[in-house]
Amino acid sequence: MSIAGGPHTAFARGEKSGCTAIQIFTKNQNRWAAKSLDDAEIAKFDTERERTGIFCFAHAAYLPNLASPDKALWRKSIEAMKVEMERCDALGLPYLIFHPGSHISDTRKNGVERVARSLRELYDSGNFSVALTLEITAGQGTNLGNSFEELAEIIRLSGVGGLLKTCYDTCHAFAAGYDIREKGDYENTWREFDEILGIDKLAVIHLNDSKHDLGSRKDRHEHIGKGYIGLDGFRNIMNDDRLSNIPMVLETPKGLNTRDGSDIDMDKVNLKTLRELVND
Repeated sequence: MSIAGGPHTAFARGEKSGCTAIQIFTKNQNRWAAKSLDDAEIAKFDTERERTGIFCFAHAAYLPNLASPDKALWRKSIEAMKVEMERCDALGLPYLIFHPGSHISDTRKNGVERVARSLRELYDSGNFSVALTLEITAGQGTNLGNSFEELAEIIRLSGVGGLLKTCYDTCHAFAAGYDIREKGDYENTWREFDEILGIDKLAVIHLNDSKHDLGSRKDRHEHIGKGYIGLDGFRNIMNDDRLSNIPMVLETPKGLNTRDGSDIDMDKVNLKTLRELVND
């Protein structure tokens, strides 16, 4: 959800779209620098959260790469993530979702170890309340985190596993090869998730259809029911009692519904589609 005008403005936008949970960036996601949060902004944020009753958490900026073999970039990434954690704690946000990063020219094993070392250092550097939340990735290029096993290895090696959480992105997981369309495949995917990572580690679900087929390793989000996952996959999720208390947010393409000329916000369209699947 956009924070144009200040982080507190995200709640009114979420309310307008009919959201009960929102995800925000606490700063510009494409810049390293961040304007400090003052007491007035924090107070407005708290007031709007209480007024709307909307659950809120954060996604980290895209620039940090905790798996980078470049020592300067790796160090800069850790410092940037530390600032993000401080901002989350100031705003009272429970989760900071992030992508593990890319190992680039180095080995996958070394990249995984660097991410784990970064997480340990971050928690050793301060008394943080926010849970760093590893998001499964599609596996494009040299990106890490496109399997439950790799996420589990990062958590294990970090030594701070009790402080970490995970985020399941439907598009990313589908692109990584995890099928949720047929009931049997859906159950196999979540059984595997529970055995390797644990449902208790799941903090957030990103609901996105996929522009590409199963195992494509391409991260291209599509509107709900308009991609290769289709409505059946989302029907499975929306009627799964194990996930009923997990906050779910859209990361579908933004814009207006121009397909039927209604010009309705596509967030509203996607939310309506998902809610109609409950008990369907």
